[in-house]
Amino acid sequence: MSRVAYVDRRYVSIAAPAVRVEDRGLQFADGVYEVIKCVSGRPCDLERHLNRLERSLTALAIPMPASRAALKTIIRSTLHRNGLHDALIYLQVDRGVAPRNHVVPARLRPTLIVTVRRSSLPRATELSHGIGIITLPDDRWKRCDIKSVSLLPNVLARQQGAAAGCREIWLYDADGCVTEGAGSNAYIVDTDGNLVTRPLGQAILGGVTREVVLELARDEGIAVVERPFSVAEAHNAREAFLTSTSSLVLPVTAIDGRGVANGMPGSITSRPLQRYLDHMMKAA
Repeated sequence: MSRVAYVDRRYVSIAAPAVRVEDRGLQFADGVYEVIKCVSGRPCDLERHLNRLERSLTALAIPMPASRAALKTIIRSTLHRNGLHDALIYLQVDRGVAPRNHVVPARLRPTLIVTVRRSSLPRATELSHGIGIITLPDDRWKRCDIKSVSLLPNVLARQQGAAAGCREIWLYDADGCVTEGAGSNAYIVDTDGNLVTRPLGQAILGGVTREVVLELARDEGIAVVERPFSVAEAHNAREAFLTSTSSLVLPVTAIDGRGVANGMPGSITSRPLQRYLDHMMKAA
């Protein structure tokens, strides 16, 4: 079956030319996006994703491209046209089409793009044994709380990680504190047994999976502390993991070539992981 995309009020082949040359998303990266996990034909945590989409668009003064009801219909239709039940949904909204100019013209109509593809979730061995990561300086812009389509620094960091044989990297700021991954949020369990992650702010994206996992961890009675932690603290942590829509809750068992504790996922990581897998099946 040929893949089908929704682009600017039309369903087209994914291979067809569909985006206008002077679309501001193409020329300026003037837009935002969401990635939504679909399980058994049902988008997971859809309302949370649409809440974040709306926050990102508001920060850039871009109007919503359609009502929530219409967006849900488009998502369902795109899934149906591709014959997919377990998938990752990519939804992009940019400012629209206008003659190229840095100054934004008035009353542009946003461009909406929706694509779907088969899920590429962590392998069972990655969930059971964890992954290794490396750390790199964070040289992104200062509004990482906006889920912008401008991802070149993330791409370059991921490429450097891939060259080192790593699925993900963690970025650190000028103070040596971890911000987040190139496509995920970062966590450690400190020497006191607290689950530690950087607090929300302009330095990190408020992940939907992060939001859910912190709720589940607190429900489990795990002490959650939202504060910065350094790369050195991560090296000496009792446990570490990352979260994202496509990575779920993924244990990190080596950082910069050094094993985290005994080099295996720990008991505190395992509890939110299992709770999140249960949530994923119920929340879709």
